[in-house]
Amino acid sequence: MQLTLWTYEGPPHVGAMRVATAMTDVHYVLHAPQGDTYADLLFTMIERLPRRPPVTYTTFQARDLGGDTAELFKEAARQAMARFNPAAMLVGSSCTAELIQDDPGGLAQALKLTIPVVALELPSYQRKENWGASETFYQLCRHLVHKPAADKPAKARPTCNILGPSALGFRHRDDVKEITQLLNQLGVDVAVIAPLSASVADLQKLAEADFNVVLYPEIGLAAAQWLQRQFDQPYTKTVPLGSHATRDFIAEVCTMTGLPQPTQDPSNAHAHWYAKSVDSTYLTGKRVYIFGDATHVVAAARIASQEMGFEVVGLGTYSREFAREVRDCAKRYGVEALITDDYLEVEDQINALQPELILGTQMERHIAKRQGIPCAVISAPVHVQDFPARYAPQMGFEGANVLFDTWVHPLMMGLEEHLIGMFREDFEFHAGAAPSHLGSTRPAAENVASAVAVTLAETTPMAVAAPAETLTTDSVQKVAAPAQAASNQATWSPEAEKELGKIPFFVRGKARRNTERFAHDLGVATITVETLYDAKAHFSR
Repeated sequence: MQLTLWTYEGPPHVGAMRVATAMTDVHYVLHAPQGDTYADLLFTMIERLPRRPPVTYTTFQARDLGGDTAELFKEAARQAMARFNPAAMLVGSSCTAELIQDDPGGLAQALKLTIPVVALELPSYQRKENWGASETFYQLCRHLVHKPAADKPAKARPTCNILGPSALGFRHRDDVKEITQLLNQLGVDVAVIAPLSASVADLQKLAEADFNVVLYPEIGLAAAQWLQRQFDQPYTKTVPLGSHATRDFIAEVCTMTGLPQPTQDPSNAHAHWYAKSVDSTYLTGKRVYIFGDATHVVAAARIASQEMGFEVVGLGTYSREFAREVRDCAKRYGVEALITDDYLEVEDQINALQPELILGTQMERHIAKRQGIPCAVISAPVHVQDFPARYAPQMGFEGANVLFDTWVHPLMMGLEEHLIGMFREDFEFHAGAAPSHLGSTRPAAENVASAVAVTLAETTPMAVAAPAETLTTDSVQKVAAPAQAASNQATWSPEAEKELGKIPFFVRGKARRNTERFAHDLGVATITVETLYDAKAHFSR
């Protein structure tokens, strides 16, 4: 077991919590010590749910280990049954409680409760969160799904189930709404959405639908495969992320149901047109790095390459269960997939590749901030800001619009910031000029000192700048000189520094490092404008 500051996935019992919290009448009794009681934090503070998660802990303490911890679990199960009156109960152990081997499943069966009890065997030291959610949903289906009647009543329209969305899922709420609308427009009725907002009664009738739509394979694929084996119920293979994949999804559903395929995209399919517009030519060839869960990484690579015109220079996932699919995807773009749950390895690869855009998780957002690279979040784990109050799906045609905006805006803002930097000495745009929306109400000289400080910070990033009000030519030289000496690199002439400042900020660091390495290899003591362009020509070959 590796200790790390940040993790992409929690232990598997967190996945079980996500399934239990998503459903309406299932309760999870978790054998866990006092320190493992963080369900409220996950769901009410991050996802901002308006209710507490349906999780009861035994919360044994160190002094209880000398007594009967099994009796503590049985008492917690009895109290949960009496207080919450669930239609089904999940029982299991956290990673810590797993070590004392109390067998929650056997203890719960001994209580002879009047509801279905599903015992979860989640090996905390071998598996992680997404697998735990998948296994929990699969076990619930195995225990609860009823065999459909032999003589099914005739239906006016084909029906399907949507499998995979859960609590604490990245935009699952909005994706479900978008895909439900899309299916209804095609002529398909959605019978059950599970586990999100599903009841035990809903799970019992899963087999009555004509087919299943698997939106999130990390959670719903195992259950869909079991339903196919048991009831000959087919499921979709295409995840409708992006304009192209949404069209493929529509074609797959129409083939599966015999419905006519629409001849044109709906009126809200803006992203396809935007990607071909003149403004988007700036995006062509942008080097992008992708990391996240397997489903979103594979989809994002296709969108980036085929719909945005980006160049995929690297991709990877923490979803080891889907490593083969991600490796196959990486081969299509001529890169090698990084399969890891260590964010430091991801940062090392980003540092080596120096992409112009990162598509990743909350962790990659922090990495991008340190590297000065634009970033968009495409996958869990996510921050509270990635559970927006507004409607913001990732799937379907509206989801493609959201993706276009989310990915393009960081690049456009980077271009805008670069242009402002290029024209900093212009009479209208220099840092001492009054804000354009305020006219000339502020004295222009007010920000001159801060402008010098900003310029100094950009040109000598290793220096510790003096207060703006005390900056003079002598003080600037005193601050810059130790930084150049400490870097053990060739010094930069003022003209070369100024020319370097014209390079967009998101690739400026790479240009600086390459030039300094070029100068070091040639024994150049002072980097001039000619050295900068010679280095550019050298590394462009």
